[in-house]
Amino acid sequence: MAHSYRQPGTVLTDHRFSVPLDHENPDGERIELYAREVVAAGKDPEALPWLLYLEGGPGFGARRFIGRQAWLERALTEYRVLLLDQRGTGRSTPVNRQTLPLRGTPDRQAEYLAHFRADSIVRDAEAIRPGLTGGAPWTVLGQSFGGFCTTRYLSTAPEGLTAALITGGLPSLTATADEVYEAAYPRIERKNLAHYARYPMDVERARRIAAHLADRPAELPGGHRLTVEGFQSLGILLGTGDGSHQLHHLLEDAFVPTPAGPALSDAFLESVRGLLSFAGHPLYALVHEAIYAQDPATPTAWAAERVRAGHPGFDADKALAGDGPLLFTGETIHPWHFTTDPSLAPLRETAEILAARTGWQPLYDPARLAANEVPVAAAVYHDDMYVDTAHSLETARSVRGLRTWVTDEFEHDGVRAGGPRVLDRLLSLARDEV
Repeated sequence: MAHSYRQPGTVLTDHRFSVPLDHENPDGERIELYAREVVAAGKDPEALPWLLYLEGGPGFGARRFIGRQAWLERALTEYRVLLLDQRGTGRSTPVNRQTLPLRGTPDRQAEYLAHFRADSIVRDAEAIRPGLTGGAPWTVLGQSFGGFCTTRYLSTAPEGLTAALITGGLPSLTATADEVYEAAYPRIERKNLAHYARYPMDVERARRIAAHLADRPAELPGGHRLTVEGFQSLGILLGTGDGSHQLHHLLEDAFVPTPAGPALSDAFLESVRGLLSFAGHPLYALVHEAIYAQDPATPTAWAAERVRAGHPGFDADKALAGDGPLLFTGETIHPWHFTTDPSLAPLRETAEILAARTGWQPLYDPARLAANEVPVAAAVYHDDMYVDTAHSLETARSVRGLRTWVTDEFEHDGVRAGGPRVLDRLLSLARDEV
């Protein structure tokens, strides 16, 4: 039975659904999905159309809003909103080091995880839609990876959609994982150089921290081991609106004096642990490269790690041997993540099996997208660090009727930072009001 309760200005209702693990085998194993319905207080939910929100990731549950935060303020003026925890995230049969051993061997764990890509997420949405909407289509808002899922939705089940709204999440329809990262590293380097131009004092600070870690990797609270490569991965902050400023404040207070000489402070290490730990979203690390896998014959094979070798500017040893800046990395997953992070270490063999896996099927249907009839609007962020802008615009040209808003006003998290204004712009574009 659905349970309803209140927050400031909203009425929330919890929903649980049972869906097949493998939609090709509907009589086989089933998993549970969780979603939270949000309606503006005082409105009749039965009189409102539905808007399904798909969070970015992969591996993150739907955002836990309080009241009418961010884009919800605009959405609740005309929609009944469903915040879906995608399978394996949040309260939807969560995937982590504690639950995966229930599957058995690493091989069985990897086979299980092969069902956690956008194709399965869209089929989940279509499985639950009729019971919620009475069969009516709904509007989908996809942020980042949620936009990848929305593009899959348009490819396979457009009849379920009234409109599609995408923010920072138009994927390439054909790029391999290698091609995705070949495009990514130059963008990440540009974000680094922009950061150091803004905060030139951080060049020496980052080099000093990296040199310290090269001699003495640090043990973080909870058993996480901080290496130079781990420190470099703090560059994931540089793709968000205030991330450069967050990184600067983190670097400026890294060291404290001790009887044994300068040491990385407990406060710094605790902040780093919170930023780098995958304990809350291990699925992100496990299937991140699989979201780009579309060639049945080709494994992803640690694409980010292999491609990085062709970009020597990210080699910390070379940077420290010279006098140039240390380059931070971004949204990349590497084998060492599964040795330094205690939330991932028990899953190392499973990750290796996934990296070697073949048989991945294409996620998008270019022919069907070229004949699209669903109103689609997409915010594309200029020089987005996480999703290549050129790839997004190429896809935009391939989807019939898709309208773009290309802007440098926001970074990748624009739908959160811009909130109601971003959603309002996308709705206007989808309705051909701009």
